[in-house]
Amino acid sequence: MSNAQNISWENFQVSREGRAARYGHRSVVVWLTGLSGSGKSAITDRLEAQLFEQGIKTCRLDGDNIRHGISNDLGFSIKDRSENVRRVAEIAKLFVDSGAVALVSLISPLMGERAEAKSIIGTDDFIEIFVDCPLAVCEERDKKGLYAKARAGEIKDFTGITSPYEAPKNPDLRLDTNSQSLEQCSEHLLQLVTGRIL
Repeated sequence: MSNAQNISWENFQVSREGRAARYGHRSVVVWLTGLSGSGKSAITDRLEAQLFEQGIKTCRLDGDNIRHGISNDLGFSIKDRSENVRRVAEIAKLFVDSGAVALVSLISPLMGERAEAKSIIGTDDFIEIFVDCPLAVCEERDKKGLYAKARAGEIKDFTGITSPYEAPKNPDLRLDTNSQSLEQCSEHLLQLVTGRIL
């Protein structure tokens, strides 16, 4: 609920339904959650390219990129992470209203945060994808050395090491990036998304 005073919701002449008819597809949020190094960004990048080839209007909301801009005032405490998730959800909702398929790749470690995001966006417009990968494998893949720094105490509040990650219990899709290739995961996700929007 907004704390702002003397504001009202502005309705637009161009409706979401009109945009869907013009673009030829529904708009939704595809929310990929998982540990750092699980493969969220790589899968999202491939999915966007595949959707773009089909003429589907998309936008990307990547966790690292968000931290460079709209959330550059936030740290990585649980409170700050929750606020980051809230901001991303509100932005994603605006893109859905504009007729785009919003692709979110964000650790979003807590179930409560993701539930709030789903509430903001709307149940029918929220597709939760669990990019599942064992912590040990994520650490092996870590080219930036973030896990090593976290284990050495150089990074505080690092998800999976000194801060919790709560896996989704009932995601719309679970992608096992340890046992399946990027191509296989992307194909499973593409089928789910296109089935929901076309």
